[in-house]
Amino acid sequence: MANNPRKQQSRGAKSALSPWRQQAESYLNHHRKVARDSAQRLWKSPVASMMTWTVMGVALALPVALMLLLASLEGVSAGWESSARVTAYLNDSVTIEEAQALKAEVADDSRVAEVELIDRDTALEEFRASSGLEDALDYLEGNPLPHTLLVTPSESSRTADGVDMLLTVIEGLDGVERVQVDLGWLQRLNAMTDLLGRAVWALALLLAAAVVLVIGNTVRLAIENRRDEILVAKLVGGTDAFVRRPFLYTGAWFGLGGGVVAWVLLQLSLWWLSGPVERLAGLYRSEFSLNGLSFDGALALIIAAMLLGWLGAWVAVKRHLDDIEPGEIAGG
Repeated sequence: MANNPRKQQSRGAKSALSPWRQQAESYLNHHRKVARDSAQRLWKSPVASMMTWTVMGVALALPVALMLLLASLEGVSAGWESSARVTAYLNDSVTIEEAQALKAEVADDSRVAEVELIDRDTALEEFRASSGLEDALDYLEGNPLPHTLLVTPSESSRTADGVDMLLTVIEGLDGVERVQVDLGWLQRLNAMTDLLGRAVWALALLLAAAVVLVIGNTVRLAIENRRDEILVAKLVGGTDAFVRRPFLYTGAWFGLGGGVVAWVLLQLSLWWLSGPVERLAGLYRSEFSLNGLSFDGALALIIAAMLLGWLGAWVAVKRHLDDIEPGEIAGG
C-alpha cells in the first residue's frame, strides 16, 4: 500500500524539529544542573557562605532601613501639613456683623474647606479660663482681643504653596489686620528630608558598589580554586558561556542569600524598635510609626540583591576568565 504523501511530509517536519527541541531541552537541563551544583558548592562551605551573605545583608539592609524611616517621616509631615490652618486676626474696629460678612466671603473661596469665627468675647472667656489670670483681667477697661477667623484649607490646597496663596488672598481682604500660619518649621523639615533622601541614595549606590566588589572578589577566589577544571573545559572545546555559567549562578545564589538576610535584619530591627517608638509617639500624641517592607518591597529587595550578585560575578568572570587559556597546560 502506497504511503500517504501528507503523512510523510508531517513525519519529516517533526524529525526536522526534533534536533532543535533536543537542543533546547539539553540547554535547559544544563542550566538546572549548573544551578543545582552551584547551590550545593555553597552549602558545602556554610561558614564562608554565611559570612558573605551576612556582609551583603548588612550592606543592603542599611540603606533600605533609612529609606523606610524617611518614608515614615514624610507620611507624618504630610499629616501635619494637611492639618495646617490659617489664623486671621481682624481689626479692632470690625464689628461682629462685619466679621460674619468676612467669614462668608472667605468661605466662598474654592480653596477653603471650613471657616470658624471666634468673636472677641468668646476669645476673652477662653483666655480667662485657661490662663488663670481672672483677677488681672478684671482691671482691663475693655476687651483687647480681636475677632478671629480660623480658616481650614481645602484638600487640594493643603500644601506649602497652596497655603501661601491662600494667605496672600486673606491678607488682601478689608478688615484683616494680620494673618498667621506657622509652616516655616514644616518647610525646613521637608528640606531636611529631601537632603537626607539624596544622602541615602548616595549611600545606597556606594554600598551597592561594595556588594558588587565583595561578590566579585569571592567569585575570583572560586575561579582560582577551579582553575584546572576551567582549563580542561576549555581544552575539550567548552565555550566561554559554558565556562562562565556556574560562576554567574554562584553570584546569583550569593545575592539571594544576602537579600534574605537583609530582609531578616530589617524585620528584627523593626520588631526591636517598634515598642520604644510607639511609646515616644504616644508621649507626643503623634501617630508616627515605623513601616516595614511590604511583600512587593521584600521581593524587589531580593531580586535587586540577586542582580547585584550576578553583576559582581560577571565582572569577576569577565576580568579573570580570559586570563586562563588551555596553553597553560602545555606550558606547565
